[in-house]
Amino acid sequence: LQISGYLNLLANTIDNFTHGLAVAASFLVSRKVGFLTTVAILLHEIPHEVGDFAILLRAGFDRWSAAKMQLSTALGGILGACFAICAQSPKGAGETVAWILPFTSGGFLYIALVNVVPDLLEEKNPWNSLQQILLLCTGITVMVLLALT
Repeated sequence: LQISGYLNLLANTIDNFTHGLAVAASFLVSRKVGFLTTVAILLHEIPHEVGDFAILLRAGFDRWSAAKMQLSTALGGILGACFAICAQSPKGAGETVAWILPFTSGGFLYIALVNVVPDLLEEKNPWNSLQQILLLCTGITVMVLLALT
């Protein structure tokens, strides 16, 4: 098996840990924020996990082993949620989410920008770049609208 498969599993576990942190901290804020965060992460995870599964297959894992390893990385999410709940301050949830949500949000923004911006800068077709920017702005608009309701 290639080392890239194991590195992908480690990165996926860390990614799932931050997702667990974000979901638990969001539910500490309110049920609405928790559900919105959960849906956003699920929508992000579906294509992400399919891609990770393909990486594992290419690294030499068979289908069953790749599926088991992908499932085992989900434990990182459970650990992240447990960590967020255990880190809850005696002063209340506000003290906990004061650092967890900015930490996870910053991580998500960093990863998104590191993946998106270089592709936009290298794109030869201006129409494709414009579409990506419009979709990015649409996503931001949807988040703002959900935050206001």
